[in-house]
Amino acid sequence: MSILVFIEISEGEIKKSSLEAVSYAAGIGGEVTAIAFGEASQEALAAAGKAGANKVLHVADEKYKQGNIQAYASALAAAVDTTGAETIVLAKSSLGDPVSARLAIKIGASLASNVTELPDTSNGFTVKRSIYTGKAFANVDLTEGKRIIGIKKNAAIIKEDGADAAVEAFAVNAEDADFKVKVTSQEKATGEILLPEADLVVSGGRGLKGPENWGMIEDLAKTLGAATGCSKPVSDMDWRPHHEHVGQTGIKVAPSLYIAVGISGAIQHLAGVNSSKYIVVINKDPEAPFFKAADYGIVGDAFEVVPKLTEAIKALNN
Repeated sequence: MSILVFIEISEGEIKKSSLEAVSYAAGIGGEVTAIAFGEASQEALAAAGKAGANKVLHVADEKYKQGNIQAYASALAAAVDTTGAETIVLAKSSLGDPVSARLAIKIGASLASNVTELPDTSNGFTVKRSIYTGKAFANVDLTEGKRIIGIKKNAAIIKEDGADAAVEAFAVNAEDADFKVKVTSQEKATGEILLPEADLVVSGGRGLKGPENWGMIEDLAKTLGAATGCSKPVSDMDWRPHHEHVGQTGIKVAPSLYIAVGISGAIQHLAGVNSSKYIVVINKDPEAPFFKAADYGIVGDAFEVVPKLTEAIKALNN
């Protein structure tokens, strides 16, 4: 089986979610070819081999550096023709979702998104999807032509035992129709660690009582090397910027560790964090709904617990 993986690049490096997609593809079995767009070094792209890719196609054309969804879909369709891929794998993301939908139409493929496990190929090709914001699962048979799989973050463990992949330039005959939308400028959230890609996240809620108390959240996050987030009421009250809002209507995160401080755990917030590997809740209310979803919980005053936790982590790091 030939498998094509669309990998996303950020700041010249392959995103963690895309490395998960590569390892997922390797788990299916077959020849795994990855394709990347934009600026990245040969060394960074070759590292996809450690995760399971046999080869990486690199589209370095300036036109493909702006994240143009239609252009990416057309280029991926060309790569499918070139490689003869029967299955296409990519990470479910704000870029992966629209690209996969357009690609499915272009090549007449079956599409399943938010996939959580390797496919069952004992009787056809069946994948398991997370639905209803993680409250249920659906088994979906992909029967139509080629197959496109968008995997949920943290659905695959990244392999690290492979050899560097061969990197080849991939030229695409770009059509003007793919570039009707022009990206004139981009504004990116700044910070030491950006929330969507963070492996560790510390979030605060109304239990912190005001923006003047956010220093202890930032201190804990800095000590852990984590990004900071917040609940919707906090961003609505302008205690924190809206790009830190975590939840169903904000940013959905999938870190290895999510620490919620002074957040009650409304269902809309839980929908944005339920892909986290581990959830730690700190709240003085033992009846807070968030404790039901937590892997670990601390019932206590955040103003006492968080500084002690920060100091304990600093002591371990020294």
